[in-house]
Amino acid sequence: MSIMRWASATGVRFIGGCLLGLMSVLIYADEFSDVSIKTTQVTPGIYMLEGSGGNIGLSVGVDGVFMIDDQFAPLTEKIQKAIAAITPQPVKFLINTHWHFDHVGGNENLGKGGAIIVAQNNVRERMLKGQVIEAFAKEVPPAKKVALPVITFDKEVTFHWNSDTIEVIHTASAHTDGDAVIYFKQGNVVHTGDLYFSGMYPFIDASSGGSVAGLLAGISTILARIDDNTRVIPGHGPLSNKAELQAYQDMLKSVYARVKTLKDQGQSVEAVVAAKPTAGYDGKWGNGFLAPDVWVKIVYSAI
Repeated sequence: MSIMRWASATGVRFIGGCLLGLMSVLIYADEFSDVSIKTTQVTPGIYMLEGSGGNIGLSVGVDGVFMIDDQFAPLTEKIQKAIAAITPQPVKFLINTHWHFDHVGGNENLGKGGAIIVAQNNVRERMLKGQVIEAFAKEVPPAKKVALPVITFDKEVTFHWNSDTIEVIHTASAHTDGDAVIYFKQGNVVHTGDLYFSGMYPFIDASSGGSVAGLLAGISTILARIDDNTRVIPGHGPLSNKAELQAYQDMLKSVYARVKTLKDQGQSVEAVVAAKPTAGYDGKWGNGFLAPDVWVKIVYSAI
């Protein structure tokens, strides 16, 4: 997905210097020049937008637009056009599911446009200080003030918006330490953020407080709250449902158990990769942005 594409296109560090900076900007802009925004109506009044980066969720109605994540800054204009094709209403609230740049890259643009940005406490702290995603050696500088969440919460916050009850609930130590899952109670839709990569192996950011055990616990909580008719908007990948989310959890449990057993035995990460603990799953799950061997290393680091 976009973390790896962006890293390979622009490099994993900004080293400085005017020429290098200009080259990075040009490559960064070119990376998104051919990206189009796909709009899917999930249920009446709720939409999913796909482009490059994390999937965007929208609640649209007379109260205004409630938006979940915003991908990358160069895509803001395209995203705004896609929203305008649905409704003339402005974006009133913007929820960040976590701090990663492929989910909050448009914050500055939308913040300047008047959107109220909301996130879990740890999201603001990480954006405020700047971070390093160790798995990709990717340095992310501190965010500008206008891009920061202005409302933060610890465990949960509820919005009564567009004739729906929207519950934003923190899941501890899962994909990161600041994840939020968004439930639309009347619409029967859930946006999982990056707890769920539909149809592919997920990234778990151990350097940002993520863990496989926490990810599994978070998915269990989601599964317990939804039913067979719930539409599931994943952080990445196509629109999904409970049965597919259950299959994803089953795969995660199995791989986690295998990798943890080997790690607890004192096996090195290289030895665990060589043991190919994902072999039975690679055909279905190994065609995403993380190759199986890379993903095993990520699981190993997140145990």
